[in-house]
Amino acid sequence: MALLLKNARLIDPKIDRDDVADILVRDGAIVEISTDLSIPKGIVKDCTGKIIVPGLVDPHVHLRDPGLEYKEDIYHGSRAAAKGGFTGICAMPNTDPVCDNGSRVTYVLEKAREVARTHVYQAGALTQGLEGKTVAEIGDMVAAGAVAFTDDGRGVQDSGVMRTVMDYAKVFDKTVMSHCQIEDLSSGGMVNEGVVSTRLGLAGWPAQAEEIQIARDIALCALTGCSLHIQHVTTQGGVRLIAQAKLDGLPVSAEVTPHHLFLTEDDLSTSYDTALKTNPPLRTPADAAALRRALIEGTIDCIATDHAPHAPHEKAREFEFAPFGMIGLETALGLVLTELVGTGAMSWNRLVEVMADNPRHILGLEPVYLRADSIADLTVIDPSMCWVVNATEFMSKSRNSGFIGRELTGRATDVFVEGYASLEDGKVVA
Repeated sequence: MALLLKNARLIDPKIDRDDVADILVRDGAIVEISTDLSIPKGIVKDCTGKIIVPGLVDPHVHLRDPGLEYKEDIYHGSRAAAKGGFTGICAMPNTDPVCDNGSRVTYVLEKAREVARTHVYQAGALTQGLEGKTVAEIGDMVAAGAVAFTDDGRGVQDSGVMRTVMDYAKVFDKTVMSHCQIEDLSSGGMVNEGVVSTRLGLAGWPAQAEEIQIARDIALCALTGCSLHIQHVTTQGGVRLIAQAKLDGLPVSAEVTPHHLFLTEDDLSTSYDTALKTNPPLRTPADAAALRRALIEGTIDCIATDHAPHAPHEKAREFEFAPFGMIGLETALGLVLTELVGTGAMSWNRLVEVMADNPRHILGLEPVYLRADSIADLTVIDPSMCWVVNATEFMSKSRNSGFIGRELTGRATDVFVEGYASLEDGKVVA
């Protein structure tokens, strides 16, 4: 199939591209980029006023499949990703059963090939059953296609076990993604420990519960040489630790979520909105400001949604008993465009780096370029589209977003995965 995207502004900082041109796609790859292109037959789409970037990738998504499909599944999660502008997503292993061996990796990847609207990558568990005790079958999962490893949902508490899994992962040149949480300090905590937790009468979760494990895992990175990726950083102290690790030349990267960038503990109120109960918790305005600076300046490498769907009846429980987590695939791009790019705080080049290029690098995926011979994974963005986050319009099975009602400017209108549309004129392709 031939596809011609005309008159778009093309942005790809990897090759210093920022110009208006046409993109000709055939058989899943870009074959030519120039001006005034035409094709005798195929699909021609006028993209005047729009921006095309290498397809966005989210390195941290919960698809809940297998075992928890009442919250989300691969079909709905991939459609949510397409609606949000993503061409690829990496699924976390904390499913039921846990994705801790090759057969379970194979299940996800084979099902994704049948039903997904985006590329679905799978992260394997670091330890069997996420119990933090016995190393999982890392080699078996690599052979099945796992791209990285994490016990996301909880931190590996035993330093010796963490050292061993990092030694194993390094053998296969895979990144260890670390959920940093010292459970002796965070146990029972529901929100950031401080003024707001006291005012609301909720158990606090101190920043040190995150920062101590960040420091430990950076030390283990130095010991083993294994690539380390810190998941969902939330604190100023964590940023400082990551910055120092990079100055020391260690193979350390980090991600931040939109909700930790654009929401804080001050958004919690006596309404006890359980959509705002996240793991790790929303921190202070000073923490959020530090995260935004670190993302813009390069200490934090990428944006990850930590898309964490839960059924409405679960989030309808009392705050203390509701599960942690917030969905994010369909709002992430709009939030970044509105709060950072639209305000001039972040450049378009940096947006491409943190939402497309760096996630691919961290996961060890093939780069995507806006040039001939590259795979045609493309995100088309209307930077001026104004819209309101509406729960009834979510493609996800779940509705637990802390941004419902937020007015945003900028949105993906079209997404192409290997040259085929997964989103067309704002509608997910069936």
